[in-house]
Amino acid sequence: MQTIAIAADHGGFELKEQLKNYLGSFSDVQILDLGAKEYNAWDDYPDFAVLAAQSIVGKQAVKAILVCGSGVGACVTANKFKGVRACVCHDTYSAHQGVEHDDMNVLCLGGRIIGIEVAKEILYKFVNAKFSSQERHVRRLNKVLELEKESIR
Repeated sequence: MQTIAIAADHGGFELKEQLKNYLGSFSDVQILDLGAKEYNAWDDYPDFAVLAAQSIVGKQAVKAILVCGSGVGACVTANKFKGVRACVCHDTYSAHQGVEHDDMNVLCLGGRIIGIEVAKEILYKFVNAKFSSQERHVRRLNKVLELEKESIR
């Protein structure tokens, strides 16, 4: 069983709720809903991105899904946390390749950019992908982790 966190601001609230329902159909996934719990036009994406990033850093979740209007603001915020590798992915290839090659652990989506059916396909690829552990991918990831040590304290 793997715990997947999910969070969104008002720009991603509707898509988040739909994806949460879809995630509920995965037999090996436990969902950690970090909000928003209801639509609030005045909420702010950094508040939810922080919660999702902290769930990764604190090991309450192995992966997280963040949804804001474009996916970009949530991605920028989440990447401020040591150990978080967040990416905006609006295609299935990037969603699985980001995990397999780069050990991506946070998927960011734009609620105003992408429809539910494509988002479900992307989510499926992200959730089911595993880091390859191939020497070249480990070597590259270690370089990224070294940069992280130097710049994120």
